[in-house]
Amino acid sequence: MKRAFDLFFSAVGLCFAAPLLLILSAVVKLDSKGPVFYRGLRVGRFGKEFRIFKFRTMVVDADKIGGPSSAANDPRITRVGRLLRRYKLDELPQLINVLKGEMSFVGPRPEVLQYVAMFSAEEEAILTVPPGITDWSSIWNSDEGSILARSSDPERTYLEEIRPEKIRLQLKYVRNHSFTTDMRILFQTFRVLLIKSKGVAQQDAENRGA
Repeated sequence: MKRAFDLFFSAVGLCFAAPLLLILSAVVKLDSKGPVFYRGLRVGRFGKEFRIFKFRTMVVDADKIGGPSSAANDPRITRVGRLLRRYKLDELPQLINVLKGEMSFVGPRPEVLQYVAMFSAEEEAILTVPPGITDWSSIWNSDEGSILARSSDPERTYLEEIRPEKIRLQLKYVRNHSFTTDMRILFQTFRVLLIKSKGVAQQDAENRGA
């Protein structure tokens, strides 16, 4: 049922989002030099590696300039990239990964090889389910960039403060996942995004009025 849901709604989502995807692709291309998509290497189910689809929000070769964790004020982020990240629009192309079966709508967020190599024997259970666009940890930490922006060492803050809780919530999902759980996570994700979007819009209006 999970795969059928993913296949159907990713196809429908891509069809309806096609005009927006085209517009955002053009904006990303015009804003800065480089490809439209970021195709970073991620680790999927059973340790199989795949290339994730995201709109590029950083300068070319950003991975050679800094680490995998990025704060909201990271100088590597482009002007348009900040806007895309703010509204989570850079995540839309991951519908392609879901359609291909590399990801699911719900599941632990796929990590880079560097962080997966740090998994303990217990944490390797995270790789027994398909990675997803959202999960309990995504709801808990919906604005990671802003948290890291307040740190003088974003990489250390991620490893010491964010990653432990993220791992705990991902293991919680692995131990108790079901189609019903997935629907709850999707509902709560949309709720968090709606609240966040309203907050961002209100803040922008206040900034313009200041």
